[in-house]
Amino acid sequence: MSSTFKIATLALAVNIALGTAPTFAAENDADKVKKENIERIAVVGSRGAPRSVDNSPVPIDLIGAAELERSGNTDMLELLKGTVPSFNVQSNPISDAASLVKPANLRGLSSDSTLILVNGKRRHRASVIALLGGGINDGAQGPDISVIPSSALKQVEVLRDGAAAQYGSDAIAGVMNFVLKNDADGGSLNVRHGSYYEGDGDTTEVSGNIGMALTEDGFANLSFQYKNADATSRSVQRPDAQGFIDAGNTNVEAITQVWGSPEVNDDITIFGNFGLDIGNDREVYMFGNFSERDVRGGFYYRNPHNRGSVYSNDDGASLLIGDLAQSEGAERTCQPVAITTGNVLTQQNYIDNVANNDNCFSFNELAPGGFTPNFGGNIVDTAITMGTRGQFDDTLSYDVSGSVGRNESSYVIYNTLNASLGPETPRDFNPGSHVQLEKFFNIDLVKELEVGMEMPLIIAGGYEYHQETFEVTAGDEASFTAGPYTDQGFSIGSNGFPGFKPSSAGSFSRQNYALYLDVEAQYTENFLMGYALRFEDYSTFGNTTNYKVTAQYNVTDDFSVRGSVSSGFRAPTVGQANYSNVQTSLDGGELVDSALLPASNPVAMQLGAKELTPEESESISLGAVWEIEGIHFTLDYYNIEVTDRVSQSTKYNLTADDKVKLKADGVPNVDSIQQVSFFTNDFDTTTQGVDFVANYSTSLLDGDTTFGLAYNWNETTVDTYTEITGDGKVSRLENDLPNHRATFTWSQSWDNVSMFTRVNYYGEYQGVHVDWIGSPAEPGTEIVADSEVTVDVEVSYHVMEDFKVSVGAQNIFDEYPNELDFEQQTGAANNSWGGKYYETSPFGFNGGFYYVKATYSF
Repeated sequence: MSSTFKIATLALAVNIALGTAPTFAAENDADKVKKENIERIAVVGSRGAPRSVDNSPVPIDLIGAAELERSGNTDMLELLKGTVPSFNVQSNPISDAASLVKPANLRGLSSDSTLILVNGKRRHRASVIALLGGGINDGAQGPDISVIPSSALKQVEVLRDGAAAQYGSDAIAGVMNFVLKNDADGGSLNVRHGSYYEGDGDTTEVSGNIGMALTEDGFANLSFQYKNADATSRSVQRPDAQGFIDAGNTNVEAITQVWGSPEVNDDITIFGNFGLDIGNDREVYMFGNFSERDVRGGFYYRNPHNRGSVYSNDDGASLLIGDLAQSEGAERTCQPVAITTGNVLTQQNYIDNVANNDNCFSFNELAPGGFTPNFGGNIVDTAITMGTRGQFDDTLSYDVSGSVGRNESSYVIYNTLNASLGPETPRDFNPGSHVQLEKFFNIDLVKELEVGMEMPLIIAGGYEYHQETFEVTAGDEASFTAGPYTDQGFSIGSNGFPGFKPSSAGSFSRQNYALYLDVEAQYTENFLMGYALRFEDYSTFGNTTNYKVTAQYNVTDDFSVRGSVSSGFRAPTVGQANYSNVQTSLDGGELVDSALLPASNPVAMQLGAKELTPEESESISLGAVWEIEGIHFTLDYYNIEVTDRVSQSTKYNLTADDKVKLKADGVPNVDSIQQVSFFTNDFDTTTQGVDFVANYSTSLLDGDTTFGLAYNWNETTVDTYTEITGDGKVSRLENDLPNHRATFTWSQSWDNVSMFTRVNYYGEYQGVHVDWIGSPAEPGTEIVADSEVTVDVEVSYHVMEDFKVSVGAQNIFDEYPNELDFEQQTGAANNSWGGKYYETSPFGFNGGFYYVKATYSF
């Protein structure tokens, strides 16, 4: 049987195809036959083979457990970024809820344009919607890949091609399938500790895996990971804060605004994968996870002279004074306090009218040095899938499964206040939570028909039901209530992230079902074609039908060409359609409160919002696979046109009438809100690029050697847009990610020693800080940031056969992105926001990281 036929199911893209076949503890001839049959519908690969699967009409990367282990990272997003050049992750240091779940991008499209599977089954989304950052992930709601530990994985399969016609919504950029280990014996235990060169970000991780027999005919494979990571800071003191220190204010922190990675505590994940042969060519399986972590990161500093609706309401000309008697219905007696020096605390008018006046109050008494909220939350992710698969006869197989996935983000904000509560305000709040709940039911059938061709005709069909619910839970009352000082001009709700009001809470759901048909025909020994058609109907916006055609032709034994043409779609999430929130963001370098409204809100509709509709895509790819004297190459070109893309609109300034309507709608903190935005289908893009992969194995330096080279060129052009999107968003969509990415790896092993080296190249990109994109007349912080090369190295020594110790470093030469220079970019005399480096750096901003790791295998 040809390997082309064995790998055929990727073109079929049967939903069962990417699942793992169980490996039983005892294997007889019947088992072997069964495994061969399962192999026909499984996408599996050997680590001895090149990373890209040869005999597939579309490009796939296979990343095995060994490669994941030696990359030296613990974050699954960073692991993949170092292995797949078209995969990008940006670590925005102050990014609201995106600090809890980092978004990632495949082929330059948003994080929710890549479908995530585990064992071939669709993974649920995270509950976090990324609202800061302004770039390609603005408003994205993708799955939380970081909860998947490398210790649980047999391999990762990255399908770099549009596949919505095969798998449904979200697969515009491609598909990533995380295949869990299915060993029935053995295991490993890993302990890893590391730190950044600058002495912060200490990370300790313990992980393990164990395989056990589940009776004589099955397996139970369990994995866990427990991790703690300290925060990092790549900051300088803000000049306004330093001015207060110089003026004698001793209550100001040494660094008031931290730009760095958040603190992660008690990050625990447990994965289980189970399979059992029940005879007669049938098996049952189950897999799932429980994950939980606490995250806490920095936010923007509140200046004690001019923070609006807290310290001042006239941009720092005078203090905002609360009158305790007035709050109880009496006449106001408090006098205004003009700010005339660099430290109002030392002014006599402040001492007389506030500090020594029990009836008059300002927040300079409660937080005399200003304050910097810390935003974070508790994230709990759970999922379970159960199913059965097998064969009715030698030519007809089935897979029936059900899944439930749930992700909850319970937000917390520390060191802030609800100004409208005056001196009685708490300093820490629970603003509420988001819950994403998804349920799936799948029936998949595969039939082989002898029709006189080189191989049997493969016909696959199936049904999928999907229910998605997005729930908003109200925060504690203090986080949203309008206190007794509201009428005196103080802001409502926990400053920086007001709590969700009961009127905003609730559950929003939709259902959809899909029918699909896939056909694959091996017309000759050298010519393969696949056809896919999928009909999907949604309860909210109707139906959509998508197609895909793939082909591969073997020109010679060592050279083949391949290609695909497909349509696709991405349904807007329930959260995107219904979510409302108030956030602190930046506009032209100024800190403002901005409300995100549902598209159905009257104010949003007045500004041009319409009911959200699906994104639609047209994709083509053309590639080649060849081998020359042991060097294996793949080269693939892709072109993806996406229309009606969903994103957050530009921010509009509010009028007085707008505020009246928002109050009637129950939006919190309206008087202090300066701007509003909403989700919209407003722009079209074309993304094109080239993926090149080369691998070569040989003997070198008296050991076994493998070289790998992977390169990606990617370019996105915004074809059409309106003022709702705005020029700044267009610039970020087109320029934030580097057009050129490459990795070169060298893996070397001897009897007791092994070494792994990766050289990473990042081309020029748009450096942006504090989301500030300017115009030719008024430039922002954007620059064309320099290209950069970083190097990762790991060396391992086998102390004994089952125990090894590894030392390594990521970014071993301690490279950093461009330093901020606000004077050059904006004409400002100094760095107004306290950062040191451009936050859009594709390789991060923390510098080098070193670690030591011990691994025991059994």
